[in-house]
Amino acid sequence: MMSAQATSHSEHPLVVVTDDELPMREALRDLLESVGLHVELFGSGAEMLGASLLKSANCLVLDIRLPGMSGLELQQRLADVDVHVPVIFMTGHGDIPMTVNAMKAGAVDFLTKPFRDQDMIDAVMAAVARDRDRRRGAERTAELQSRFATLTPRESEVMRLVTQGLMNKQVAGRLSRSEITVKVHRQRMMRKMGVRTLADLVRAATELGLHSQGSWS
Repeated sequence: MMSAQATSHSEHPLVVVTDDELPMREALRDLLESVGLHVELFGSGAEMLGASLLKSANCLVLDIRLPGMSGLELQQRLADVDVHVPVIFMTGHGDIPMTVNAMKAGAVDFLTKPFRDQDMIDAVMAAVARDRDRRRGAERTAELQSRFATLTPRESEVMRLVTQGLMNKQVAGRLSRSEITVKVHRQRMMRKMGVRTLADLVRAATELGLHSQGSWS
C-alpha cells in the first residue's frame, strides 16, 4: 500500500477533509476521489492535528465550525507547527465574518454551504496547483542554498559583488585582486551555482535573500 507521503507527490495529490458531519465527509471523499485525488477524512481539528500526514497533504478542506476547535483556531495551530498547506474553508451563511478573518490569515478560498460539486473541485484543483508551485519553489531554494554553501569565501564575495552590478574590473579593485583572478573565481562560482548567465545568477541571489543582507552594502 502506498504511503500518504508518496501518494501526495505522485499523480494522486493528497487532500485532507475535516468536518464533524460524517455524511459530508464521505460525500466529499467520493467527489474528490472521482477526479483522481487521494482523500483522508477527520472529524475534528484535534484528530487531524494528531495525524502524521499533514505536511504531505496538498490541500486541506476544513469546516469553519468544528467541535472543540474552530476552523480559525485550527488554521492558527497549523501555522504554529509549520504546516503551510493551502486551506479551503466550508462555511455556513452566518460565518462570513469568520471567513473573512480566515482569508486574512492565509486561507486560499471558501465555499458557502450548500455548494456545487464543480465549485469544490475547481477550488481544490487550484489549491493543489498552488501547493505544487510552493513545493517546487522550496526545493529550488533548498538546492540553491546547498550550492551556495559549496562556495569558498572568495567565490561568495565575488558573487555578492557581481550581482550588485559590478564589472570584473571593479570587483578586482574592491578585492585588491587581479582581473584575471576575479574571472577565475567568477567562472568557478557560476559553475558551482549551476547558472550560465548573469541574469540567472542575479535571480539565484535574489531567491537566496542575499540582496537583503547588510553585506551587500
